[in-house]
Amino acid sequence: MLRNLIATMRPDQWTKNLVLYAGLVFAGGMGDPALVKLALQGFFVFCLLSSASYILNDLIDVQRDREHPDKKNRPLASGELPVGVAVSAATVMAAAALVWAFRLHPSFAHVAAAYLALNVLYSLALRRMVILDVMAIAIGFVLRAVASVEVLLGAAPGIELSPWLLVCTFFLALFLGLGKRRHEVMLLGDAAGEHRPALKAYPPVLVDAFIGVVTASTVVSYAIYAIWPGTVEKVGSANLVYTVPFVVYGVFRYLYLIYTTPAGGGKPSRSLVTDAPLAINILLWIVAVVVVIYT
Repeated sequence: MLRNLIATMRPDQWTKNLVLYAGLVFAGGMGDPALVKLALQGFFVFCLLSSASYILNDLIDVQRDREHPDKKNRPLASGELPVGVAVSAATVMAAAALVWAFRLHPSFAHVAAAYLALNVLYSLALRRMVILDVMAIAIGFVLRAVASVEVLLGAAPGIELSPWLLVCTFFLALFLGLGKRRHEVMLLGDAAGEHRPALKAYPPVLVDAFIGVVTASTVVSYAIYAIWPGTVEKVGSANLVYTVPFVVYGVFRYLYLIYTTPAGGGKPSRSLVTDAPLAINILLWIVAVVVVIYT
């Protein structure tokens, strides 16, 4: 039962919460042990909130998941995890996360509560609304980025992220979300609408058009962030512009995976760590960013 509960919590999806380190990295706080500790706690708070949201989503979708070619094997859909256990676990995790968040900083707790509310609203309604479903996912990443700053306020008052970095986060998350929608539509075919009503409103040609828009928006917003006067002043140089090629390659490589591999776009968090060229590129981008900011 514990193994099935952990599987339902989807720890493999916790990589999405690495955004909680954005404030620490881009504000130049990696050398401060107090800030590192706060960022780590913020990461685990959002891991608990994410897992509680995944459990809620599976509880609501249990009947539909049983008809899905892949999701039918999930613990709740297969009956290996009792519903009562799942409900109790989700409630405890959400409550513990919010209490922990408040102890770190009240404003961080507000963002954490907003993130949880967004996920509940998504599970109950937004995921059935075309366009709003992927926008809700993108806003969830923006809230993570905002939280990455709010969690540090207790030890570093006045710290902030560039608004252009938040814009870039929104478009990148939208890009990944649309890639996932395309995968679902292609995988389920004519039965896509039966699994999730919003999917029938996503013909592949429309999703491809959306992906084209957000691809360009992601690259351009990051490039603007790199040369934005506030960024140059904070970093002490305009050298972040040299990290733009890594972003371009990463976006293009993910596009390549979406359009040329059977599982392309289906599980973004898995692709980011299992595709060697993409993983290496992300690592090089991180190294380049750290070098520019901290040297």
